[in-house]
Amino acid sequence: MVFHYPIWVLALVLGLVAVALKKWSRVGDWFQAYQLFKVPEFNENTQDNYLYRKVSVYINSLVALEDSDFTNLFSGKKANEIVLALDPNQTVHDTFLGARVSWTNAHANSCRTFVLKIRKKDKRRILRPYLQHIHSVFDEFEQRKREVSLYMNGADGRWRSVPFSHPSTLETIAMDSDLKNRVKSDLESFLKSKQYYHRLGRVWKRSFLLYGPSGTGKSSFVAAMAKFLCYDVYDVDLSRVSDDSDLKLLLLQTRNKSVIVVEDLDRFVVDKTTTLSFSGVLNFMDGLLNSCCGDERVMVFTMNTKDHIDPAMLRPGRVDVHIYFPLCDFNAFKTLANSYLGVKDHKLFPQLEEIFQSGATLSPAEIGEIMIVNRSSPSRALKSVITALQINGDSRSPAKIGQRSADKPPRPAEEAGDQGGGFLCRESVHTVREFRKLYGFLRLKSSRKSGSFDLDSNQNER
Repeated sequence: MVFHYPIWVLALVLGLVAVALKKWSRVGDWFQAYQLFKVPEFNENTQDNYLYRKVSVYINSLVALEDSDFTNLFSGKKANEIVLALDPNQTVHDTFLGARVSWTNAHANSCRTFVLKIRKKDKRRILRPYLQHIHSVFDEFEQRKREVSLYMNGADGRWRSVPFSHPSTLETIAMDSDLKNRVKSDLESFLKSKQYYHRLGRVWKRSFLLYGPSGTGKSSFVAAMAKFLCYDVYDVDLSRVSDDSDLKLLLLQTRNKSVIVVEDLDRFVVDKTTTLSFSGVLNFMDGLLNSCCGDERVMVFTMNTKDHIDPAMLRPGRVDVHIYFPLCDFNAFKTLANSYLGVKDHKLFPQLEEIFQSGATLSPAEIGEIMIVNRSSPSRALKSVITALQINGDSRSPAKIGQRSADKPPRPAEEAGDQGGGFLCRESVHTVREFRKLYGFLRLKSSRKSGSFDLDSNQNER
């Protein structure tokens, strides 16, 4: 025999069961030995309790917050961002090192307080590590939301800053995927290694050398690193530094959580365009002052070549990671095509792959310029790249670059006798130098009308 009960009866039964479970849980808590810790919003002298804010951020980041009976939803500062917050007098549970704890958002006498409940048998084992974990989560949260700035040194020896809004990310960089993943893992490991470095007695910093021909994306990679780390960028212009003392003062004025960049370091070493001494630069890279002026820094040096650089400048400790940025190959080209044109596959790809395999190549910046100008027609853009590779690519191949004298610039395409027709209309391309003149004219003309060519890819992918 089957009994049918009205819906309201079933709802009443379920409600009674829920109440009974809550009462039973409280009875169980009464028999358990718990200890409570209060985190009030204000200290005894009515000053803000900074720990309260950290705990609030931590609680609102818990996945279990969605299981609370009442959870507030707020719009965040970013577009389409939703922020969850625990309602007053509600409890959320958390697990740490196998122990179950709970947080209650208590309101009493107009003072907001978070109450932490821990079993006494777990207190000695997890309390301090748990609070340290809350500090770490809060620091990561603050790091992700902080505004990043770009600092540039002036002739007066002081830094000037502007908001850093470079669009490059590690995902958009045209780089071998395995190498990119290794770099990302290295950076992630660095962020979590403060205690490890201190235990070793080493300064918590990491240094990178990025080297390769111009236009291969070294500067864009620096910007992507800074955005990934959420670090400020200090761009050191050695030509504006008068002597070794000024260089030391610039380093002293930098802050933690920063990327310190020196571009074209090989030009300084070879040409000696400033009054800085070689030993002054070495001390800047890895001297006593460098080790005393702050933690959590990444130093990046860029070069076109390291063939004529003193090995003392590149030894381990001064430079930890060497990354070579080659001219564009087919895999890098596919990344560019996806980023610039939204094309993941095309009937012209086999022809392009064959051309790249033959040794023809251009820099990512040059290919990017072609794609930007022809972005309204992916087919025309790819055909223009093919023509540019056929006309100019042979002179840029690694084999022929290696045959040139290291202290002489590459021979211009015009001197090699390359000729080209119109770029946009005839689906062919000028020589690289002529193309840049044409591109600059188009960019200037378009910026007066609509501003659609404001991006200078020569600077952004230098």
